[in-house]
Amino acid sequence: MNAWPLLGVAVVVAGFALQRNPVLVVVIAGIVSGVASGMGIGDLLALLGTAFVNNRVLLLFVLTLPVIGLLERHGLRERAQHWIAGFRNLSLSRLLVSYLAMRQLLSMFGLYDIAGHAQTVRPLLAPMSEQAAARDAPIDTSTRMRVRALAAATDNIGRFFGEDVFLAFAGVLLIQRFYAGQGIALEPFAIARWALPTAIAAFVIHALRVAWAQRAIDRAQRKGAAGASDAAR
Repeated sequence: MNAWPLLGVAVVVAGFALQRNPVLVVVIAGIVSGVASGMGIGDLLALLGTAFVNNRVLLLFVLTLPVIGLLERHGLRERAQHWIAGFRNLSLSRLLVSYLAMRQLLSMFGLYDIAGHAQTVRPLLAPMSEQAAARDAPIDTSTRMRVRALAAATDNIGRFFGEDVFLAFAGVLLIQRFYAGQGIALEPFAIARWALPTAIAAFVIHALRVAWAQRAIDRAQRKGAAGASDAAR
């Protein structure tokens, strides 16, 4: 057994440990594994090109990044904050729970790439969440970082637990193939049906987490306001 191709795994581990560019690390790991397995440079490059062409649809989201960057440069985040400030009754918990519901529903219908960290969280959801959290009083840097993390977690949970309900999702088909290999007949509909209660439970649990975070922020703001009032006296 030729174990030299496993050097690619070592390259991946070392590259991630050194915090290098993930794409560069994976490409170098593929080249190392290919050379170690005895492949020629021409065959290796042809294999990498074929894999890229066959999976190019997965890279379409990259085309949105320059557009998002251009919009941010021209004040998209500031406009989002200004717009959300007009809704005085929109709290942080209402905003994030509404986004969670939308993200899960879209993912359930297979539209899980219509939103994401680059497309919606950084340019829209994060600044809107910060503005909603600071509607009654300014927030400090620690609270701001916590709000951003909560916005990112909301997107993650909405997609992760929503996409398993979509019948044609790759993860559902992978589960089906795994059970088929073990001699167990399992239809994608059955997998998706049992993923629905999990998605509902995840929605409820994260909504409670968001509500708890909202209470903690409100409590800190009241405490800060009381301290400022006492200092003024």
